[in-house]
Amino acid sequence: MGEALDKPISFILFILIGYLLKRKISAGDETNGLKSLILSIVLPVTIFIALLKIKIGGNLILFPAFALGLNLMLFSLAPLLLYIVGIEKESPSGRSARLLIPSLAPGLSCFAFILEFLGEEALAKAAMSDLGNKFFVLFLLYLVAIKWHYKQEDFKEESFKTKLKSLGLTLLYEPVNIFIILALILVGFGVTLDTLPNFLSLTLTRLSAIMTPLVLIFIGLAVKFKKKQFFRIFSMLMLRASFVLLIISAVLIIADVPASTNILIVTAFSLSACSFWPFAHISAVEFKEKSRIQSNKTFNSNFALSILALSLPISVLLILGVLSAHTTFQSPVNLMFLGCVLFGLGIINPIISKLKMNSLKRKMESSISKERSF
Repeated sequence: MGEALDKPISFILFILIGYLLKRKISAGDETNGLKSLILSIVLPVTIFIALLKIKIGGNLILFPAFALGLNLMLFSLAPLLLYIVGIEKESPSGRSARLLIPSLAPGLSCFAFILEFLGEEALAKAAMSDLGNKFFVLFLLYLVAIKWHYKQEDFKEESFKTKLKSLGLTLLYEPVNIFIILALILVGFGVTLDTLPNFLSLTLTRLSAIMTPLVLIFIGLAVKFKKKQFFRIFSMLMLRASFVLLIISAVLIIADVPASTNILIVTAFSLSACSFWPFAHISAVEFKEKSRIQSNKTFNSNFALSILALSLPISVLLILGVLSAHTTFQSPVNLMFLGCVLFGLGIINPIISKLKMNSLKRKMESSISKERSF
């Protein structure tokens, strides 16, 4: 048991180091620079190496399809989650949450742990899954954000087509996707990491080796806890995770899927934190609406930032818990039990809020009744 805890304790210490560095490293350009380094160089190289080390089979195409299906499922469930926690789905905060809830950021929240606990082949499968997720968060969620923005305004078709073209290029030229495509082409021609020139493979390997520490330190730097709306967002994220686990476990039980590492890959990927890309869409729309008053804006960027800040540490702790338990959560029954526990944690605050509102309502009615009696 002690050995099983070594990795999670080590990871938590890296996160703590990042948290303690907050005073030395600013939350602006320096933290964003570290994030860019991870997403633009270190993570793509790590995925590139992982793909070159395994045999790519036709069944890997199932992983992007799974991720896209998961995104769409969470998008359809988002209004229900908001209703439970008491957020109006058509409010600026509600629309912000509906854009963030179905998005996934595996690069910052689960890839490092999949690599450490499950190995490079598992990382390659997770990376393939992220292709479907990237298409959803970069392309489909952008369409949704623009649709909501133009709902009450004149729609300029040429401008919209230009934006779609720009977004398509973003999807094509993102470093992670470039490295995945390049790796798949090389593997198709029989090229492996061992056949690359030694200086190149050595450089790539050393870049890959720093991914886990950098991701963990970034998580520590990015953690922000705001008291306002904390419990509401916490409940929403707990319910998001619980719904995912309950659906996965139900599918596994119905399909009678045997225990395997793939179940852990799917579970860890599904518990990923909310992505930063929807926030980029929200920021772009808010820039267009800078002359509007807050209540008339499409989104609430401050609320979106709060979701992102809390989503990252919650996802990391859940993923660490699942992966460090080894084969425990390959069982759909155990996954369902965990889902029920998370649902219980998520429903506590809405129940307390509802009881407080009912109590306040009764007091007001009692006060009105007494005034009328006089």
